[in-house]
Amino acid sequence: MQVVVDIFGQVFRTLWAHKLRSFLTMFGIAWGVGSLLLLVGLGEGFRTGNKRHLDEIGENIMFLFPGRAPSVEGSQTSGRFYKLTYQDYQDILRECPHVATATPVLQRGDLRAVSEWNSANGQVIGIEPQFQGIRFLPINQGRWLNDQDIKERRNVAVLGSELAKNLYPGHPVVGTSILLNGLRFDVIGVLKIVGRDENNSTNQRAYIPYSTMATYYPLKGEGNADALSFINYTPSTRDEHEVARDEVRRVIARNHAFDYHNEDAFEEWDTIRTSEMVGKIFDAMNMFLGSVGLVTLALGAIGIINIMLVSVTERTKEIGLRKALGATNRSILFQFFMEGILLTVVSGGIGMVAAAAFMAALGKLPQPPGFDTPKLVASSATLAIISLSFAGVVAGLYPARKAAMLTPVEALRSE
Repeated sequence: MQVVVDIFGQVFRTLWAHKLRSFLTMFGIAWGVGSLLLLVGLGEGFRTGNKRHLDEIGENIMFLFPGRAPSVEGSQTSGRFYKLTYQDYQDILRECPHVATATPVLQRGDLRAVSEWNSANGQVIGIEPQFQGIRFLPINQGRWLNDQDIKERRNVAVLGSELAKNLYPGHPVVGTSILLNGLRFDVIGVLKIVGRDENNSTNQRAYIPYSTMATYYPLKGEGNADALSFINYTPSTRDEHEVARDEVRRVIARNHAFDYHNEDAFEEWDTIRTSEMVGKIFDAMNMFLGSVGLVTLALGAIGIINIMLVSVTERTKEIGLRKALGATNRSILFQFFMEGILLTVVSGGIGMVAAAAFMAALGKLPQPPGFDTPKLVASSATLAIISLSFAGVVAGLYPARKAAMLTPVEALRSE
């Protein structure tokens, strides 16, 4: 046991005797490890932030907007804009087996909401009850719209959190009434705040029954009596989103007389595809950063090998003297091996701690939309630890073996 303690004491004395060289070596590895973990942590923050942003819209949502039928030679109905209609929505529900649910959406942004306490401009959305199952709209107070509200065309509204706060500053909301362009609506519910940004448009909306919206606030313009702003739908399963999309395209193309194979005829947003693309981008980025980090660690290990080889050369006489006094090859090997391991592992640990501290400090700052607090990624930290250990073994083993193989006579004779 005393021998081990003596060897460790010798290791620390040697490293302290070459402070600048040891510091520069450790700084290089700490910087590489810290940079790797920080960059991967920032990338993971972007990944989770984008995923959270999409989840706040809703899970596995498909958007279908009005589009433009492309020009076709000899066709009198091509090269013109087409509008989505309530009939399109009904046909999608009836004819698309891979569509789990859908909802028509009628949206106006030019309606003024007035309460007893204040007035505000915001989006008014006409939807059906299943909209809440498609989009992320958690209720805070009251209730959501129901089938009876649609059937009876009731003048009822559910308010977003920010709109409710603006119309009723410090006052009860549910059970009161608002005026939408002079028409009275009973407030039956208030949503929880969605996202971290109060300016999120979801928080500034009023939701009313689609039937009521279509009756009193249809889209402006001639021929818009039955027109929709867009249609939301979800596939039966996430893996079937492309099949569901093709079924919907066939219905729309048939109803509006154009070829469904023409990609330019559709205005869509597939959040599933967007999520998959973002995931692939960040997977590729993490692989690249991981490769850079491994190269950095390899270069650091090479630097430690060089330093340890120089140390062996500088201490040749010391090694010869120790062996002449009875030091074994094993003790010499262990000492130099531990020097390499300590330089690598300690500096890597410092890099990890510095990266974690910096990311914790970033977490206390306001986060931009679509970005979460960066954090240590377990897989990257594990890879860094394994790589550091391997680099330390390689960096310490070769110089240590060279030192242990020196004969006392040759070592004492060297200049």
